[in-house]
Amino acid sequence: MFIDKIRIKLIAGKGGNGVVAWRREKYIPKGGPFGGNGGHGGSVIFEACDQTASLDAFRYQRLIKGEDGGLGGSNNKQGKKGQERILKVPPGTLIRDAQTGEILFDFTEAGERFLICEGGRGGLGNSYFKKPTNQAPNFATPGKPGQEREIELELKSIADVGFVGFPNAGKSTLIRNLTRSKAKIGAYPFTTLTPNLGILEYEHGKRITFADIPGIIEGAHDNRGLGLEFLRHIERTKLLLFVIDASKENPEEDLTILENELREHDPELLKKPRIIAWNKCDIDPIEANSWNESYVKSEKPLPQSEAVSISALTGEGIETLIGLLKRKLSTYTAAAKSDIVAPAGQSSL
Repeated sequence: MFIDKIRIKLIAGKGGNGVVAWRREKYIPKGGPFGGNGGHGGSVIFEACDQTASLDAFRYQRLIKGEDGGLGGSNNKQGKKGQERILKVPPGTLIRDAQTGEILFDFTEAGERFLICEGGRGGLGNSYFKKPTNQAPNFATPGKPGQEREIELELKSIADVGFVGFPNAGKSTLIRNLTRSKAKIGAYPFTTLTPNLGILEYEHGKRITFADIPGIIEGAHDNRGLGLEFLRHIERTKLLLFVIDASKENPEEDLTILENELREHDPELLKKPRIIAWNKCDIDPIEANSWNESYVKSEKPLPQSEAVSISALTGEGIETLIGLLKRKLSTYTAAAKSDIVAPAGQSSL
């Protein structure tokens, strides 16, 4: 089962107690207080890791604790510090406060860290309280409790291109053809039950990351089918690739339904650059090309829309599609860079 939204409670480790101890050694009169401080409790830290694909690891961990700090010792020994709990999450994970809904952190790159719950401070031993006016303090303080927090983790896959299409439109076949991934394919609806990610590498170490979103059906925004749970994965993509089954009687109607579902979920999605891939042109090449030509010539496409007829099964039109993807993404990157303005008196890197 693919987990992409989960609620958990976190408790950092409690600080160890300080101790009361005395220095009693031969030939050392009036040794005085000698009790050490307790160790700090272990903190709870999130870290983005590109080797982690989902939140499945938290499926049976609804309560996660940091390690408690150790007791202080005699001879002014500091108690052992509690071990940190480092929780791995995929890039693209949002951390929200479960009570207020406030976004606490947004992981976008592997290696990012966020301290969510700090461990409690260790208590003070009696040697800490020795003063000229109190040479023999006979007390110590307990360790402080660690921070507690109830949070919600939500995963939104980060990909350059998000596939959008009805079940059995050929999205999984296309991502396998483009990236040699092991996406599950079959001649029945809802073959894809979790978002598939794939990477296309080309010249000079450049790459395009694809996210094959489970099939959306009409009414997905009203919690029908599988699409609603995974629509959030489309939100972070730079470009949308609509995969339409051109062998159907009226594929343009499918495109209209998909656009409406995205609009109902979030109108901003339709402002993204997009490519329409009329798939399965091997079944009826003439019909597929006619749909492609009529769409391009119509007034419906947005300025950032382009279309191409392909066959994910045979590979026909795939090179043309890859060329479109490269050009669209390079344009997107250039536009994003031009939007970065350096503050006054500073230079942008």
